[in-house]
Amino acid sequence: MAEAPRWDGDGGVYFSDVLGGGVYRWSPAGVETLLAKRRGVGGLALCAGGGLVVSGRTVVLAKDGETSAVLEPDEGVTGFNDMATGPGGRLYVGALRFRPFAGEDPVPGDVWRIDPDGSAELLFRGIMWPNGIGVSPDGGTLYCCDYSTGTLIAHDLDQRGNTSAWRLLAASDSGEADGLAIDAEGGIWVATGNGASLIRFDAGGSLCEILEVPAPFVSALCFGGPDMSELYVTTMGGDNGGSLLRTSSPVPGLRMAACALG
Repeated sequence: MAEAPRWDGDGGVYFSDVLGGGVYRWSPAGVETLLAKRRGVGGLALCAGGGLVVSGRTVVLAKDGETSAVLEPDEGVTGFNDMATGPGGRLYVGALRFRPFAGEDPVPGDVWRIDPDGSAELLFRGIMWPNGIGVSPDGGTLYCCDYSTGTLIAHDLDQRGNTSAWRLLAASDSGEADGLAIDAEGGIWVATGNGASLIRFDAGGSLCEILEVPAPFVSALCFGGPDMSELYVTTMGGDNGGSLLRTSSPVPGLRMAACALG
């Protein structure tokens, strides 16, 4: 199952294989392996000082062929899923409190913030299956998908990266909301899982775009290309088990800030 695509700014796209294990980089020259066996990677972030922050059972920094711990599981946390960067190079990551691929029933999870000095703080609890995460262009809103309910939740962010009020912004017709990405106009693009599509909501939560994807399951997406007008989409199912697809976007994407760790 392909997951966690991230444009590297240099013609390539990082992605993971959640079930089979591994973190990879695609470029026109081919596919290279960066982490061969790491499983459960639902999120990646590029670091300003080089390397990648990678989720899984723990959150680690992978750099120069080595990994170092960034965030260890809190009591009851079974692993970490998707992640995104925000103003100041802060990192936001969702924590799971059940094992989805073991068939366990969902248990409400958390979202954490990791600051540039490596300190971590629990921001909020109660999101059943935290998945796609993103920050609005003005840095004032944190978006998070709840996969199990198919909903998109918005949290207000202050200048220190803390969340306060939250609101239910939108819901996916498929009942599933997986990865997300933000465009330059503040639109939120959501992968619909078994809905086999990408849907775009505006900042007010109104549905304004549906893009069908030729795959049984759509897990995540990112923007890329020289002008950020390309969409890279990860999928599951079909003859290859999972794929990385590319198409054009009607709206350029927002360039994600680099993580300040590392």
